[in-house]
Amino acid sequence: MNHADLIIENARVLTMDDDRPRADAVATSGGCILAVGDRSDVNQFATPATRRIDAGGASVLPGFIDSHIHLFAGGAQLNSLSLAGVTGFDAIASAVRARAAADPGAAMLMVEQAAYFMFGDDQPMTRHLLDRVLPDRPLALFASDHHTMWANTAALAAAGILHGRDVPPGNEIVMGADGMATGELREFEAFAPVNALTPTGGRDMLGLSGHEPKTEPNAAQREVDKQTLRAALAYCASLGVTSFHNMDGNFYQFGLLEEIERDGGMIVRGYVPFRMLPGMSLSQLGKGVEMRRRWNSDQLKGGFVKMFMDGVIESTTAHMVEDYCGLPGQSGMSYFEQDEFDAICVEADRLGLQIAVHAIGDKAVNRTLNGYEAARRANGRRDSRHRIEHIEMLLPSDLRRFAGLGVLASMQPTHAPGGYYPAEPILSLVGRERMKSAYAWQTIRDTGARLVFASDWPVAPLDPLLGVATAMTCKPTFDGAPDQRQGLVNSIAGFTRDGAFTEFAEDRKGVLKPGMLADIVVLDRDIAQVPGDEIAGARVATTVCGGQITYQRGAA
Repeated sequence: MNHADLIIENARVLTMDDDRPRADAVATSGGCILAVGDRSDVNQFATPATRRIDAGGASVLPGFIDSHIHLFAGGAQLNSLSLAGVTGFDAIASAVRARAAADPGAAMLMVEQAAYFMFGDDQPMTRHLLDRVLPDRPLALFASDHHTMWANTAALAAAGILHGRDVPPGNEIVMGADGMATGELREFEAFAPVNALTPTGGRDMLGLSGHEPKTEPNAAQREVDKQTLRAALAYCASLGVTSFHNMDGNFYQFGLLEEIERDGGMIVRGYVPFRMLPGMSLSQLGKGVEMRRRWNSDQLKGGFVKMFMDGVIESTTAHMVEDYCGLPGQSGMSYFEQDEFDAICVEADRLGLQIAVHAIGDKAVNRTLNGYEAARRANGRRDSRHRIEHIEMLLPSDLRRFAGLGVLASMQPTHAPGGYYPAEPILSLVGRERMKSAYAWQTIRDTGARLVFASDWPVAPLDPLLGVATAMTCKPTFDGAPDQRQGLVNSIAGFTRDGAFTEFAEDRKGVLKPGMLADIVVLDRDIAQVPGDEIAGARVATTVCGGQITYQRGAA
C-alpha cells in the first residue's frame, strides 16, 4: 500500500469531481492525489513521517488555474504604485509625489490602474496635466486595461517619442496640433519606448508584442528578469494559483522559465504561447510547433498561439459592427483582415496548435468565429478547443456558434461593468441595447458552450477568490439587462476544472480525486457557508503544487 506524504484533514473539501463532490480529507503521495474521502478512509495511508495540515473546517479546493494572465508584466508591476479608485488632481498628485519621494533613484515612475477619466469627465489626460503632477522626472500611467498609457513630457522625451514615431496600424502615438505628442499612447507598440525605461528594459512586454530582445540580454539583465518572474510565481502561489495560461510568450521568456524550472523554482505550472502578429508569414507558426516540442513538462509547456483581433472599448479600439455612441464614424478596427486570419487559423489548426484570440468588440468576435469556422471547413471536425478571450460584446446571431464550433469562451468576471470596475465609460460608449448581450457568462453557458474564468492580471487583480465572488455577485448594469451571475460551483469550476479542460489537462488536474496531480489550495474559512460577496474576503492558508507546499500563510 502507498503511504501518504501529506494529509489535509478536518476540511470541507469541494473536490469539483461530480462522482464525489464533497469530502473531509485528502492524502497525497509522490506528487499525486492518493485518497479523497472521510478522515478515517484517508488516515489508513498515514505513517509517522506523514505531514499533516489541519484545515480547521475551512474549504479545500483544487489548486486554482488562471487561464489568462501576463506573468512577466505582472511581476514587473508588483511594486508599482496603484491608483485604483483614486480620482481628482489633488489625490492623484499627492500619491504620485509621495511615491517619487520614497523612490528617488527610479529612472521611471510607473503607475498602474489609472482610470480614463480619473482627473474628471471634462479633463483629458495630457502630458501637460501630468507635468503638473510631476514635472522633473519621467512619469507614466498605465490604464487599468493596459491598452493605453499616458506619459509626461520628461518620459516622452526620454523615450524619444515627444515628436512622434511611426507605429504599426492599430497603435497610435496621439499627436497634438503643435506637432508634438499629447501624452496619450494607444496600444503596445506606441508605449513600448516608454516601457523600455523600466528596470526590465521593457523585456517584460516583448512577449506581449510578439518580439524577441533585439540584443541578447547580459547575465545581469537575465537575473533581473528571472527575479521578476520568480516574484510573479511566488505571488501566484500566495493566492492559491497552481497553474496559469500565459497570454504572451517568446523564446526568451520560455528560456528564463526553463532555467527557473531547472533550479526547482517553477512553483506554478505554466502554459505559454507563441505570439502571432499581423503580417507574419504562415511559416512563423513553426515557432509555435518548436515551442511545443521543446517545452512539454507538467511544469512548463507550449502548444498554443495567441493573437489580438482588436483593442478595448474604453479607448474605442475594440472593433464594433456599429459606431460607438456619440462618435459617428468610429467603430474601431480589427488587426487582421478576414482572409489573412482565416489562413492563419487553418494552418495553426492543421498543425495541432490551439488558438487563443483577444476579441472584445462584437465585430472582432464575429471575425474570430469566422476564422475558426474556416479551420473546421478546411481540416474537418476535431477537438481543437480554440478559444476567444474576453468576449465583452457579442452579436446575438453569434451566440450559438460557440457551442456549434466547440469554441471556448474565456472570460474575466472582474472585467464586467458594475463588478470590480464601474459601468462608465463602457455603458455610454456602447449603449443599453448592445449591453444586453455583453459580458454574457450565463447566456453563453445556457447554449451548452464551455466557459472558463480568469483574471487577466495585471489588468485586474490576480486573486481568484475575487473572481469567484464577482462572478457570483455582479448585478445587471441596468434594469432590463440579463442577470449573468453564477452559482458557487460554476464560479469555482471556472478557475479549476474548466481551466484544466481548456489546456487539455482534465485528466491531470482541476479536480481532487485519486491519480490526479496534487494541486490543492486550503482556505481560511468555509466559503460554501458565507454569502458570495464575502468570498472575496477569504484568504489562502496553504497552497500545494505537485504535493509540495509552495505557500503557507505566516511562513517566512
